[in-house]
Amino acid sequence: MINSSNIEEVDEKEPKAEPKKRRTRKKKQEEEIEEFPDMMGGQFVVIAPPGSGEDASPKIRTIGFFGDLDQEKASEIVYGMIVMRDTSTVEQLKDPDDPAKGSEEVCKPFELMISTYGGSALEMFGVYDTMRKVREDCGIITVGVGKVMSAGVLLLAAGTKGERKIGANCRVMIHGVMGGSHGAVADLENEMEEVKWIQQRFVKCLAEETDMTENYIKKLIKKKVNVYLDAEQAVELGIADIIV
Repeated sequence: MINSSNIEEVDEKEPKAEPKKRRTRKKKQEEEIEEFPDMMGGQFVVIAPPGSGEDASPKIRTIGFFGDLDQEKASEIVYGMIVMRDTSTVEQLKDPDDPAKGSEEVCKPFELMISTYGGSALEMFGVYDTMRKVREDCGIITVGVGKVMSAGVLLLAAGTKGERKIGANCRVMIHGVMGGSHGAVADLENEMEEVKWIQQRFVKCLAEETDMTENYIKKLIKKKVNVYLDAEQAVELGIADIIV
């Protein structure tokens, strides 16, 4: 609703400078936004200040993983991480005290926000393997908020060591791999072997990324219930590093 008491009469003979000012501001805003469309139709927006050099590098470098992990969600995360890695390298002196040693290209780290009940184990491995590759060149700051459960636990732990954060009120949950099938006995046995392989790989990968041993993780899974942890316990077990 427009309040008529705020409308002033304008002499049509006077120059209309205000619309031009608005167009200039809009143009400036458009120049400050770079859009990176992914191959699945999603969109990642990185906001950068105008200018050149290091000051023009993106200020907002965050990917959100909220909800269940399925093929579409996994593709958004994977493509997003690749964009982050490939679009923000800066020149940095190898030794700030000795410029003569030259400089090198360094990728500025980005954040991966996680809040999930879990999802597909195979999509989890796809995202995890991409994280392992990306973090070789670019730091990944994982941030667990609200809930980090099942498949999300491995992804939180897969961030750059020392940079994995968790909310003070975040709940973490670990359980065994779940699966279901029907058909002939031979088919059921074949599917069971696949589920066992997935669980073994999950245990091995989680042990590699945390301070938990494979035997300890297996004991948690053998409880056959959801094992809940608070932020302090997650840090103690090496799933995260910093409580925020």
